[in-house]
Amino acid sequence: MTDPDDAHPATGADLRRGPFRPGDRVQLTDPKGRLHTITLEPGATFHTHRGHVRHDDLLGAPDGSVVRHSSGADYLALRPLLSDYVLSMPRGAQVVYPKDAGQIVTYADIYPGATVVEAGVGSGALSLSLLRAVGVSGRLLSFERREDFAEIARANARAFFGRDHPAWSVTVGDLVETLPRSVAPGSVDRVVLDMLAPWECLDVVHEALAPGGVLICYVATATQLSRVAETARTHGGWTEPQAWESLVRGWHLEGLAVRPQHRMHGHTGFLLTVRRLAAGTAAPLLKRRPAKGAYGEDYVPHDEGEWSAEELGERAVSAKRVRRTARDARATADAREAGDNWEPEDPGATADAREPEDPGATGDEGNS
Repeated sequence: MTDPDDAHPATGADLRRGPFRPGDRVQLTDPKGRLHTITLEPGATFHTHRGHVRHDDLLGAPDGSVVRHSSGADYLALRPLLSDYVLSMPRGAQVVYPKDAGQIVTYADIYPGATVVEAGVGSGALSLSLLRAVGVSGRLLSFERREDFAEIARANARAFFGRDHPAWSVTVGDLVETLPRSVAPGSVDRVVLDMLAPWECLDVVHEALAPGGVLICYVATATQLSRVAETARTHGGWTEPQAWESLVRGWHLEGLAVRPQHRMHGHTGFLLTVRRLAAGTAAPLLKRRPAKGAYGEDYVPHDEGEWSAEELGERAVSAKRVRRTARDARATADAREAGDNWEPEDPGATADAREPEDPGATGDEGNS
């Protein structure tokens, strides 16, 4: 039987296993539990305020090894998971957090072989989760207004998968103008909108989606959430909008000291889903009445006024920072590509050399 990873190496599965190679991103955990992400290069060193770790001590070692710091401390070395990678990769725009990306993949029902449209791309964090979900048999059509953001996203994906993913295409332009030229009506299975004003795209998205297709919107503020919901209701052709947010709180686990962590990831964004109805179909009217004042004197109809990014609380990203991020992303991707064909001369000897001097020292100390 043919290994699917051999037939489709661009999924990046071949880079998720085996010994560490040049260009691999490695997550080091120090004895206090602090994380440090590095890209391996022969002859390079990773410096801290107390000393350094040699990259050569990691090259050829198996995933999950322990490396000795020059200060004598042991560092646990692991390949970062996708959730770790998106939080440490170069970014030009704010990324979609893993807790939201996981819910987008699940509640939008992204499946292998699906045709998915995404707008906008940002730094590519959500794109990585979508590409994993659709697989090499599906298609992800991503649209981004800014060329510099698109370049960062492409480089981040290339660094993660090791090469360009065959299911992905990135188009620079406005979704309303470019989507009708890119897909046939009714040919898209799922649409994900992570943008400032998703209500402006409902017409073209409705035309592109197949009946029963899912639209999921990721918005930052309650005013955006309300406006896209009311626009969908006014537009017709959609099921009743469903909206929610998720809050994740970690727990401290040490002996009998089991308690919630004091710090947590609070609000990051709202998620809203609707499904496209068949042509000529109207959703049944809700039997419940809206709350008093829901459409009072202070209500602004969805078609009045334009909102700026600053008014919605988005932080502007300087052009200088985007250029620097693009340069770092390209360098990381090039390092990964350069290391694809590297193999250690004697993997067994290299791995044995990384045993800690103290047989009792393990990687568990690094996670305490």
